[in-house]
Amino acid sequence: MKSVQIITLGCSKNTVDTEHILYQVRDELQIVPQEAEPAYVDYLLLNTCGFIGDAKEESVNAIMSAVQRKNDGMIGRLIVFGCLSQRYSKELPKLIPEVDEWYGAREFDPVVRALGVTPKAENESGRIFTEEHPGSAYLKISEGCDRRCSYCAIPYIRGAHRSVPVEKLVAETEFLASRGVKELVLIAQDTTYYGLDLYKKRTLAELIDRLSRVEGIEWIRIHYSYPSSFPEDVLEMMAHNPKVCPYLDIPLQHISDRMLDMMHRHCDSRTTRELVRKLRSQVPGVALRTTMIVGHPGEGEEEFQELLDFVREAKFERLGAFTYSEEEGTYGAKHFADDIPQDVKDERLSRLMALQQEISSEFNASRVGTEERVMVDAYADGVLVCRSRYESPEVDGEILVRYDSSKTGGRPAENLLGEFVNVRIVGAGEYDLTAELI
Repeated sequence: MKSVQIITLGCSKNTVDTEHILYQVRDELQIVPQEAEPAYVDYLLLNTCGFIGDAKEESVNAIMSAVQRKNDGMIGRLIVFGCLSQRYSKELPKLIPEVDEWYGAREFDPVVRALGVTPKAENESGRIFTEEHPGSAYLKISEGCDRRCSYCAIPYIRGAHRSVPVEKLVAETEFLASRGVKELVLIAQDTTYYGLDLYKKRTLAELIDRLSRVEGIEWIRIHYSYPSSFPEDVLEMMAHNPKVCPYLDIPLQHISDRMLDMMHRHCDSRTTRELVRKLRSQVPGVALRTTMIVGHPGEGEEEFQELLDFVREAKFERLGAFTYSEEEGTYGAKHFADDIPQDVKDERLSRLMALQQEISSEFNASRVGTEERVMVDAYADGVLVCRSRYESPEVDGEILVRYDSSKTGGRPAENLLGEFVNVRIVGAGEYDLTAELI
């Protein structure tokens, strides 16, 4: 049996793509884990990212490292696919001829065929897990994006928005549940757009309702929601369906009307503030995660101060931020001069994150003394690494729990991975919490 290894770079959406490909070939190829360093592999696939400069550089470095391995006789065929090769489909084959085959980011049957395997429809719902979260899995509900934010290259890479039919997502969820998955993290370029192409209306709430009926699924978490025209029925679902976590990842990017207009966000300050107010009032106790961009062309100190004031007012439980990076082919690159010095961008980023650190610390401190049902993600050095409904995998903090066999009925710690336990929060830091089993 020939061997295959896939190295996945970039976001969770790429991870899902890799896991689907591995399931298609599982019976005909020996799968080598990504972290392994085999002396020889028949096929090495690189699933690349091409979103921003750092990600592109990482992908190029990975390709060149693989080329060296191939030249040293450690790889039979080298195949590159994903966002980077989609974005630079004409340039890369000329620049790196050592790569045997190049494929884009939109269709994966050709990648499977390049491995000598015929894709089968009955395998479409299956996945070979590659992540270290045994009870949790990402579920990609759509592909591509119809929006044209000034700074974003995703529509040019992933194409137009395409929803995955409900029936396929239910089948995939049933597969995941049969393998012990209890938490679904819904992902897409924009989850709130789900259903518009297939059903001529936004049907995210209906999808969540269907998924929540799958036996074994206990948590459903929503990521990457766009604020403009946010579907009200999703709020109802979050408030009244006990399986939907009171958690929402909703990238807002800015609050200044001037900046939102230049970013082509199609959502003004008033609408954004009203949405945050609705989320807080209609979903009591909701934890909101957002991302912000600082240093976008046109952002002066006044606009940045408006952003700081908004973050101070909204008190997002989770917030990530990054500095503007000009991406070729985007509206911003064509129409705006990237004229804010990098040191100014970095200074603004530091000020924003310092403020968020205070807010996160305050939120965590408010949870001390409360009891939580948490999922166990990992175990090391006598400590269970856990998350509650308010923490998403990989992007948020963790709840660290000292393992005590007397509190688990003697169950070994390793047997708790992917399971739920009850804890009491006893300590809080800026991002992580400590707790004890109860």
